[in-house]
Amino acid sequence: MKKVYTIGEALIDFIPHEIGVSINQVESFRKKPGGAPANVAATIAKLGGHSTFIGQVGDDMFGYYLKDVLAENGVDVTKITHTREANTALAFVTLKEGGEREFVFYRKPSADMLLDRKHIETIEFTNSDILHFCSVSLIESEVKYAHIEAIKKIKEQNGLVVFDPNVRKNLWEDQELYSTTIQEFIPYADVLKVSDDEVKLITNKETIEEGIIHLLSQPIKLLILTRGRKGVTFFINNRKISVAGFNVHSIDTTGAGDSFIGAFLYRFSLKDKDLSEITLTELGDMGTFANSVAAMVTTRNGAISALPTKEELSDFMMRSKRV
Repeated sequence: MKKVYTIGEALIDFIPHEIGVSINQVESFRKKPGGAPANVAATIAKLGGHSTFIGQVGDDMFGYYLKDVLAENGVDVTKITHTREANTALAFVTLKEGGEREFVFYRKPSADMLLDRKHIETIEFTNSDILHFCSVSLIESEVKYAHIEAIKKIKEQNGLVVFDPNVRKNLWEDQELYSTTIQEFIPYADVLKVSDDEVKLITNKETIEEGIIHLLSQPIKLLILTRGRKGVTFFINNRKISVAGFNVHSIDTTGAGDSFIGAFLYRFSLKDKDLSEITLTELGDMGTFANSVAAMVTTRNGAISALPTKEELSDFMMRSKRV
């Protein structure tokens, strides 16, 4: 089984009890563990895969709570460090009807942003390892250069690099710089996962179709285009396959995209073959599996806390309808 490393932020999501109101109207919140790379690592481990989270949290109660939650879900937490220089990041979430959300972050700076690249020098990757990262931690800070070091090291070992931009516009004051930074990191990726509502921002193209053409011109091996409840389309070796999503009543989409890519990487990690050897049929099967995990997550609050067990997932796939 391949091992998946994720690098970036682990934080606390505060989920509101009230739905469909602005954040200044919310009366109370529930504490939930989150952070996209942490969510991905937890998904892989809970499904039975091998994952390691690389990151930094504060030397505070939230930081130790996050580390404990990841460990309880089976994630290797030996590459998590604590710092007293900044607190663990917090994100306050507002939920719209249907589960869509907006975020307000407390992260200027937060502990994850101060992860030193020297920490990466202690990690030894192999050619069967996978590294997953997002764009939130590519802001100008120490953690950006920790990412560059990790990408460099795994590339030297011919491991696989997976980039999910996971766009969070309100964390970047300069949107043009944000788009440029994402574009600078795309060529490092073997697998690129984007959602349909991110394509135009990432590529600066007028339409999604033009954006996809641009992304396919990059040196990536697999493009994954997620389309929410409509499912996913895979582009590989000048071919594509679309996989339908599941029809569920969504109450919170937090972590849905993270659980999708986590479930996909879990299934890929089980295969004793390179990405170039994966068939369209196999991609379709992995897409159905990943769609089912993401769909289940949207029916519950939070991200890591919403992850299904294998037994729940098996029951869901047997009784649920596709879109």
